[in-house]
Amino acid sequence: MPRATRPANPYHIDTLANGAGLILRPMPQARSVAVGVWVQAGGRYEAPAQAGISHFVEHLLFKGTRRRSCEQLKQQVEGVGGSLNGFTAEEFTCYMAKVPRRFAARALGVLADMVRRPTMQPRDVEKEREVILEEIRMYEDNPGQYVHDLFNQLLWPNHPLGMILSGTIETVRRMSRADLVRYWRSRYQPRGLLVSCAGAFEAQAMARQVRQAFGSMRSARRRPFARAPRPRRGPQVKVWRKDTEQAHVCVGTYAIPRTHPDRFALELLHVLLGGNMSSRLFREVREKRGLVYEIGSQIRRFEDTGAFVISAGCDAGKLQATLQVIFTELARLRRRPVSRSELRRAKDYYAGQLTMGLEDTMDHMLWMGEQAVTVGRVAIPELLLRHLERVGVRDVRRVARRLFETAKMHVAVVGPVSESDTPRLAGVCRVG
Repeated sequence: MPRATRPANPYHIDTLANGAGLILRPMPQARSVAVGVWVQAGGRYEAPAQAGISHFVEHLLFKGTRRRSCEQLKQQVEGVGGSLNGFTAEEFTCYMAKVPRRFAARALGVLADMVRRPTMQPRDVEKEREVILEEIRMYEDNPGQYVHDLFNQLLWPNHPLGMILSGTIETVRRMSRADLVRYWRSRYQPRGLLVSCAGAFEAQAMARQVRQAFGSMRSARRRPFARAPRPRRGPQVKVWRKDTEQAHVCVGTYAIPRTHPDRFALELLHVLLGGNMSSRLFREVREKRGLVYEIGSQIRRFEDTGAFVISAGCDAGKLQATLQVIFTELARLRRRPVSRSELRRAKDYYAGQLTMGLEDTMDHMLWMGEQAVTVGRVAIPELLLRHLERVGVRDVRRVARRLFETAKMHVAVVGPVSESDTPRLAGVCRVG
């Protein structure tokens, strides 16, 4: 049988002389261009006393530069029908814009100006400080969000991975403009910067524009982030009492680093267990028993660790029953192999979601940019799906048995539940 030919690489990857990265995906059929500037600055690079500083800097970069005011930054993108946004994660910060194809150079210029020439005026620092403090209070009032923060603290206590990305009220209040400028200068370096573009453009012309925009940056040494600590043995259960209508719960465990060979089996395990409305948890917990309205799973991927998280919201009186069903399903995946037909559906779902998502220029830019800034390469979609096809029933069960052990499980609860209920809930957290 002849070997399958390797598909052509649709990505143009290069490195500027100063160390900045560049990845391009021309999509001639598109009518838009998405541009992202990725910086290796995020929660993992922060000391406890400066928790939230990456997020604070992200806010300030939208407030104006030496060439453009805050309003000009927004109007030059939104005024032509585009969108301008940004977000902070644990291992990077991303600034992004999507515009009609003829305004691609303008979008690139706006993002380069933000990243390279922010003014960080004292008055803007104080205004954004108040905005971020309100954002922190908003998250604390949102139990569905806050339970994830509590879960992270449970998995990685006293470590940057367990800190809240927006910081705390105390750390944000303490940050001075000098602290913010110093952090920006140390992290926003070309060797930790990558530009990703997807959409309707000519690759050579776009590469030339990126070099003009970022090629003159001077490089300096950057401090690496703290490695993940050794996993905590469990089960670990944390209850945060809050007078809400529902109890919100996160159940999960440590997973694998983002480049681990078992990552494809893990993706399929996620789809099978909680990735969609056909998943086992949705069927067993919601459809059959009516215990919750919403339940699902997610994978958190980092360079040296990861997490597999199941989240749900239910009436406090149904919390124990919900946990029992979740842990029953985890045990079932450990004990019995999934059927070939169920695995087939999971593979087809993953392939369909990937294929449809990559039709959109913004989704494609985000997909390839995150890979390039974290691992320095981008998977060719066709090759990725070939790897996925090779995953067998035994592979999925092996990963389930590795992850779902009683001694590795962690549970966080936010809602009208007493902390005295912790031992009772811990007694349910058993993977048979």
